[in-house]
Amino acid sequence: MSHVMGVAIESLVAILLLLTIGYCALLNSRLKRLKADEQSLKATIAELITATEIAERAIGGLKHTVRDVNQNLGTQLTAAEQLTEQLKRQLMEGDAVIRRLSKIAVAARPAGAAEDAAPRTSTPKDVAAAAQAFSDRRRTNGLAA
Repeated sequence: MSHVMGVAIESLVAILLLLTIGYCALLNSRLKRLKADEQSLKATIAELITATEIAERAIGGLKHTVRDVNQNLGTQLTAAEQLTEQLKRQLMEGDAVIRRLSKIAVAARPAGAAEDAAPRTSTPKDVAAAAQAFSDRRRTNGLAA
C-alpha cells in the first residue's frame, strides 16, 4: 500500500506539474500579447507626440500671423481714419469755396438780373472779372488761389 500511495502522490504531483506547465504556457502567450500591445502603444504614443509637436508649431505660426495681421490692420485703420479726417476737411473747404463762388456769381450779376425770369448767360469778361476778384480776396487773406 505504501507503494500505491507513493505512485498516487507521484501521479498527483505529475498532474499538478502538467497543470502548472499549461498555466505557464497560457501566461506566456498573454505576456507575448501584452508585449506586442506595448510596442503598438509605444508607436501610438510616439505618433501622438509628433502630432502634438506639429500642432504646437502650427499654433505658434498662427499666433505670429495673427499678431502681424493685427498690427497691419491697426496701421491701416489709423491711415483710414487720417484719410477720413483729411477728406472731411477738404469737403468743408470745398463747401466754403462753392459758397464764395455763389456769392461772387450773385455779386457779378447786374442788379436787374436777379429780377429777370430767364437766366442770363455770363460773358467771358464777367467770368474773368469774378475770378480776378476771388483771387484778389484769397491773396489778401494770406491764402493762394
